[in-house]
Amino acid sequence: MFKKFEKEKMFSGAALIEKDGKEIFSYCCGEAHKGFKIKNTINTRFDTASVTKLFTSVSVLQLVEQKKLKFEDKIFELLSLDYYGEKVTVSKDITIYQLLTHTSGMADDANEEFGEDYDLLWKDKPNYSVHENKDFLPNFIYKEPLFTPGEKCGYNNCAYILLGLIIEKLTSKNYRDYVKENVFDKVDMKDSCFCAMDEVNKNVAEGYFSEYSDDGKFLKFKKNIYSYPPIGTADSGAYTTCRDMMKFMKSLLNFKLLGKEMVSEILKPKAVHTDKDTRKYMMGYGFEFEMFPKTNDIMYITKDGCNKGVAVKFNYYPRENANYIVMANQDCDVWDLSRQVSKIIMRNESYR
Repeated sequence: MFKKFEKEKMFSGAALIEKDGKEIFSYCCGEAHKGFKIKNTINTRFDTASVTKLFTSVSVLQLVEQKKLKFEDKIFELLSLDYYGEKVTVSKDITIYQLLTHTSGMADDANEEFGEDYDLLWKDKPNYSVHENKDFLPNFIYKEPLFTPGEKCGYNNCAYILLGLIIEKLTSKNYRDYVKENVFDKVDMKDSCFCAMDEVNKNVAEGYFSEYSDDGKFLKFKKNIYSYPPIGTADSGAYTTCRDMMKFMKSLLNFKLLGKEMVSEILKPKAVHTDKDTRKYMMGYGFEFEMFPKTNDIMYITKDGCNKGVAVKFNYYPRENANYIVMANQDCDVWDLSRQVSKIIMRNESYR
């Protein structure tokens, strides 16, 4: 299966499956650096894109545990967005819970669910001018809200930017420093970091996207260095390895990052995103949930990430006690690949 995706669908990256805490499958292919033909390995560090939101969620829940924050706290009680003028459209009724669960209704910098192209943000604004969470604010705080807070659910990247700013406000630390100290270092994720594109980084896969002719013919690969900001923030951009991602999940389940009560909460779905006869998908605190439509049971707990030249999918299967991660450093449909992997892991005909 993985060989087929490598040969036919340009998969380049690494994948790992664990069951009952033991590695049962791994696969690596493609190149971390095409110029020097450096191969990807199981220990290569890949951009996680939106999987970074899991680290942000855990950080926020740590602050809730420490009673520095409550789910019902309103963001304007914590952040001084009024500083940006009267034209700020972000609702003063938005809570921490709504930011975590994508139910805030506020505008995103690029609403990708509606087909807006994230790349176009950097057509007139240099991507290197956005380095910290606060640098994102002008991209969305003046846009009209999408719906009333709590009314429904719509995926929102910039909700996590606000959560990153709240982490910084309450801890007096840079977001990246907080995550390093309280997530990565705490559970020995030695190969996880926030790598900057303009710095020299060891064992990091470059990201490549495909360029096609008008008639759909593949022309060449291009680097993604102008496709998004040069260093990760609270919504996206941490780098990790397959094994570190497994370490993160096992540490979470063993209460090394959060207490028992909060772990229980982070593993529960909170808000319905999609509800159809053939599919039910829900949002939680960072994690997302694929449900069995007929029984409303959890099929698997998941998080994915996608940017130009970056594709990541992480699944945790509670009933099978299994974890799966695939990380790609060039455009590839890892979602189709992961659906096929899920059928094998679950061995369940009712999986869709």
